[in-house]
Amino acid sequence: MNSSLIPGWRTMTPGDLPSVLAIADAVHPDFPEDPAIFAERLALHPEGCRVLDHGDAILAYVLSHPWAAESCPPLNRLIGALPAPAASYYIHDLALLPTARGSGAAPAIVAALAEHAARLGLPAMSLVAVNGSAGFWRRQGFAEARVPALAEKLASYGADARFMVRDLVPGLRPSATVTSAS
Repeated sequence: MNSSLIPGWRTMTPGDLPSVLAIADAVHPDFPEDPAIFAERLALHPEGCRVLDHGDAILAYVLSHPWAAESCPPLNRLIGALPAPAASYYIHDLALLPTARGSGAAPAIVAALAEHAARLGLPAMSLVAVNGSAGFWRRQGFAEARVPALAEKLASYGADARFMVRDLVPGLRPSATVTSAS
């Protein structure tokens, strides 16, 4: 897709949720999440919930929020509240329709989220890479972190799930084993 057709990311609104859910169903059919999950993440940290708006259609979304270090929320579970204090910035989901892929929109939002996390004073970002996306995340500065305590949660995300971390402030993250390739 011609990147000039991608106008950019904007803050998600509750009215965007039906489109976001449709994208989630199309992009992540093996990882369904209830509509309440999306609404809760938007309510808890609207600054981290964005959509790629193409005027007449939403082409992508991202859900992200402050979270605990070396941890990931369980798939399809309400979290109730954000941890205080938070120790990482968690990207819960980044999903693009095929027409938006290759446009530069995904690296752009990851860079914007890194700036947001840094403004919040968080030393790292984290996520669970699924559907063979670990290579994309490596190109965005993330590395696989092997955290034995996450094995059961990761299994619910599928066999290829990888917990990944990007340091924003080197040396401040706990001592998980980090590898640059897996």
